[in-house]
This record gives sequence, structure tokens and C-alpha cells, in this order.
Amino acid sequence: MAAEPEQLFEERLARYQATIALEPTDRMMVAGTGANNFAEIYAGYSRQEIMYDINKWMAAESKFAEDFPQIDILRAGRIWGPMFEAVGFRLYRLPGRDLPANTDFQFVEGEWMKADEYDLLIDSPVEFMMERRLPRIFGEFKEKGSARSYMAFLKSGMAYVLMGQLMREKALNLEKKYGLPQPMQGKMSAPFDILADGYRGLQGIMIDLFERPGKVTAACEALIPDLVNCAIAEADPLKRYPIFMPLHRGNHPFLSPKQFNTFYWPPLYKAITLLIEAGYTIRAFLEGDWTPNWHHWNEFPKGKILCDIDNKADIVKAKQDIGGTVCLAGGIPDRMFMLGTPEEMRTRVKELCETVGKDGGVILNGGCAIPYLTKPENFRAFIDATLEYGNYSNTVKPKLKKAPATPAGGPVPGHPPRVITPWEVKASELGEVMGDEGMLKETWEMLERRAFCWLHFWDW
Repeated sequence: MAAEPEQLFEERLARYQATIALEPTDRMMVAGTGANNFAEIYAGYSRQEIMYDINKWMAAESKFAEDFPQIDILRAGRIWGPMFEAVGFRLYRLPGRDLPANTDFQFVEGEWMKADEYDLLIDSPVEFMMERRLPRIFGEFKEKGSARSYMAFLKSGMAYVLMGQLMREKALNLEKKYGLPQPMQGKMSAPFDILADGYRGLQGIMIDLFERPGKVTAACEALIPDLVNCAIAEADPLKRYPIFMPLHRGNHPFLSPKQFNTFYWPPLYKAITLLIEAGYTIRAFLEGDWTPNWHHWNEFPKGKILCDIDNKADIVKAKQDIGGTVCLAGGIPDRMFMLGTPEEMRTRVKELCETVGKDGGVILNGGCAIPYLTKPENFRAFIDATLEYGNYSNTVKPKLKKAPATPAGGPVPGHPPRVITPWEVKASELGEVMGDEGMLKETWEMLERRAFCWLHFWDW
């Protein structure tokens, strides 16, 4: 008799948690983890339909879960188009809007922050966002102060809240109906990536490293508290799931070793340390080839981080270099999912199970994702081979890890979650409060913190 969804959910989540913690498990996980792009389109929908119609998005996940019931975890879909449509977001080209309906979305490189605006970003991030950056990246704000721009603010705020509710419903559908946990919840980019991706652009940041290195360092340092607090605001308050970190510019050859050690790693290390101290684990996508730099992951406590190894890097070497500290995911080249045969897939999975996976702490997966154009028969072979060759012990049953919920206020000493208008200012405007001031303050600050997180939502 098949296990009930609640039992499956707890078993799978416990297995996932133990794997990340480098603890013994009964078997290797069957990954629909990371970003399962294949699951987005397996049901036959276009990229536009998945991105804009939440019902089709959920239907695609449900079909995938039904057709591949052995998977332990699932995340499909990353972008809800209406959220970006509401403001005319210029950093993405979206299928069905700027691109053909069945084309992957694209990131638009650009200089969205000027070289002389570092001090404003550091000293007054709200002013920088509202007065400089948002009017540049939001097409709907081109006529500042117009009814259309005010309406865009209203729509985007409503969409932000609605998106959170839809994501919650989507996660509950997988949990309650299919017993499937999420691979991550909440997100945070590296401070340097914020500058290099969505603010200065690659050309701008490379010039800054030589012409204004002190400003780059100061800006990265200044971003840490807000990025950490906003990540926790979106994370699982029960700390069951890792916080997602897509790391873009830390790979070879974007930065020299000296540049990496000066600009990229110190602020990222501080931010991750704060999240770990707050009780969270991390899932970091090491996009590109991190081989020259991944030894730094040994600086963290054992069993707190899962690193996805991209196709350009070698998971065997990653296991040798950092496998004693962090959990690893990857090992299956994208080309094997898309162009290989089931026999080739079985051979590759068997090889990895007998080498890097033999002592646990490894999740077989594609390079940071299961690619869109995966052949179903190859994915089936991937599942079957993992179940056949990835067994450890029938006597081991991982226990679900439970942690206290995150208290309000965030983990950064001296840096509570930022608000735009503090309650003290509002209270002085109200004058005498006739009832329970604490109730008013709590709701005021909650919405203020959420509004500030909305500002940082557009960082990437």
C-alpha cells in the first residue's frame, strides 16, 4: 500500500535535511530538485503559459508528480510574469511579451546605477531605489508622478502579495497531495552580484574594480544587513528548507583570485554566516566553473550548505575538495539528459553512486537544473538507476529536523529590518493613541518591512 502524502512528505524532507547535513540516510535522494525546468514544460504548456497562468503552472507540477512519483522533491517554475508585467520590468525579456511564447526568458544586461551614485546607495538606499533605480528599470514609471505610475505601484504591491500567496498554495498542493517538499524557500544574492548584475552591469562593475574599488567594497558591506533580513522575511520560518543563492560572478574567469578574495567572498561569507547563525541552511548554485574558488566553502561549519555544481565543473573534484564540509548536487551533464540514451544515463548514475555518492552527502542532478529539453526516457532512466544503485542502509531512517520559528527582528545585531517610516514618526503624527499602541505598531512595522523587501525584490 502506498504511503500517505503526510508520511511521504516527512520521510522525504528528513532525507533531504540529513543529506544536506552530511548525516547517514537510507538512500540517495531522487532529485527533481534545484530548478527542474523539464517539469515546467513536460505537461505540454508553452513557456508563456507556465509563466503567466498559475493554474497551468500547478497543473504541470501535478502531472510531473503523478508521472514520476518516485521523485523526492520538486521545484518547477521561477517567475510569475504578471509581477514583472505590472511595472514593465526592463531587466527581463519574457516569453509571449518580448519573445516568442515558447522561448526561455532572458536577462537584460545594463547600467541601471551610475558610477557617481555609490554614496547615495550606501547612505540612503531608499532614496537611491525610489528616485534613481526604479524609474530606470520600470517602464511604467517613465512619467514620474503620473496616475499611471501610481497605479503601477499599486498593482505591483498587490502582485507581490498575491505572488506570495500563490507560491504558498503551489507548495501546499505538492505537499498535501503528493508528499513533496520544496528544495528551497527564500533567496539571497551575493552582495557583489547585486552590484554586478542588476545595478552597474558587467562593464560598469569591471571598470569600478579599478577606478573606485573602495566604493565597491563599501557598497557590498552596506548591502549585507538588508539582503539578510529580506532573505529571512521570505524564508521558511520553521527553517525546514535552505535559502536559495544563485551565485553568478564568483566563477572563473569573471574575477581574478585576488579580486574574488577582495570583493566577492568577504561580504558573501559575512551574509551566509549571519543566516547560519540564525538557524538556516543554504543552497548555493555555483554557476559556471567555481573550481579555483570553491575551497572557501570549507570555511563554514560542516553540514550547513548544499552547493549545486554546474556543468563546467567536475563534481568528482568538488567531492575531493569540499565534500567533507558541504553537500553537493549535480554530476549529470545537461547534454546527457537532452541528447543521451537511457543506457548512457544508467552508466553515469551507477558510476557516480559508486564513487562520489558512496558515502552520502551527494544529490545527483543536472548542472544546477534539469534542462528543459530533457528526454522523458532519460529522466526515467535517471530515476530508476538512482533507486537501484543509490541505496545505503535499510536500517537508517532520518529524523525530521525541527527548529524554533524565527523571531521578529532579524538576526543582524544592530541592524533590525529596515523600514521607510518608523513607527515613532507615525506615532508623533497621530498624537494621542486611544487604544493599544502595541497593536498599531506591530502591524505598521510589519507592512513597512514588507514594503522594504519589495524594494529589494527587484535587485535581480
